[in-house]
Amino acid sequence: MPFTLADGRAELRPTGLILLIGAIGAAVANGLGAPLPFLLGALILVGAWSVWRSAGQPDTAARPVLQTMRKASVSLIGVMIGATFSPTLLEQLPQLWLSVLAVVPFVVCTHAASFLIYRRLAGFDSVTAFFAAMPGGLIEAVTLGEAAGADPRVLSTQHFARVVLVIIAIPTAYYLATGIVVGSAAGQAFDATPAGLLDLAEIAVLCGIGIWLGRVLRLPASYMIGPMLLSAIAHGSGVLDVASPRWLLSAAQLVIGAGLGVLFAGSSLRSLARAFGFGCISVAVMLSVAVGFAAILAPWSSLPLIALIISLAPGGVTEMGLVALSLGISPVAVTVHHLFRIVLAVSIAGWALPRLRRPDQQ
Repeated sequence: MPFTLADGRAELRPTGLILLIGAIGAAVANGLGAPLPFLLGALILVGAWSVWRSAGQPDTAARPVLQTMRKASVSLIGVMIGATFSPTLLEQLPQLWLSVLAVVPFVVCTHAASFLIYRRLAGFDSVTAFFAAMPGGLIEAVTLGEAAGADPRVLSTQHFARVVLVIIAIPTAYYLATGIVVGSAAGQAFDATPAGLLDLAEIAVLCGIGIWLGRVLRLPASYMIGPMLLSAIAHGSGVLDVASPRWLLSAAQLVIGAGLGVLFAGSSLRSLARAFGFGCISVAVMLSVAVGFAAILAPWSSLPLIALIISLAPGGVTEMGLVALSLGISPVAVTVHHLFRIVLAVSIAGWALPRLRRPDQQ
């Protein structure tokens, strides 16, 4: 049955309630200085509410309005990722070529190792295991995995565990090794040019044209990858220099987190705990590989060992940049590595997407 305007109006109240719950979760997470507070705070509280409300039964009340908002927010994130490819950022590559090049085998090794963990130990189907093992991009992994037929609830749990555990592990390990406390991410901020109406209009145009271009080119997850590629080309070439307002990024993360949270309806606490446990194993392997790669690269790299570890650690781009800033390390150098890691991981996943068999076909 097609989704009608009347259905949309009926969805407004429950959608508003879900967004309100997500906003409360985001506010609490932000107040606690949690990593990616607007995304993970909304995901956790809405997810917990959905599990409690459904009492282990599948949720029959679809949320088309919220999921449409989530797709729009994902396209916005795509534009913002692409916007980081400025000429200044690209100029840093010649100085970092060795460590950036090392990201390729790092991504391949960590993806393969995590895939085996999720496939052999956890018993996930191959599609869910493949996207759960992606060493980067919570939003991107869930978006691409969902398009391939993977379970978005499992993917959200695994990548939530990855981001949170990496953010906790890096500062903690640094403190234990040096006795120096890394500055709280909640108290740091990057300089940003205030966004005007023209910037908002340009972002909207990039989203719209990017989604259309993605569909025309038949790109996987076209509403994310299309805007990301278009924005990367426009910003990398110097044609555009759009200022992305923080409130817009926060709002997009909140909507995405809430949209992912409602997908946990029907899940049991036991299944979630099991998935999170395997996520811990995967993160331990990823961080071990990152430390090993950093130790090998350190004698030939212009970056210190801790900077290399932060550059390779599979955490969030913003959060790892903030950790680098706290340690007096150039966040630009760290950002280059993480953007390349995410783009490479997404590219590999995008290439594999049409070649993977859906779980119901295995």
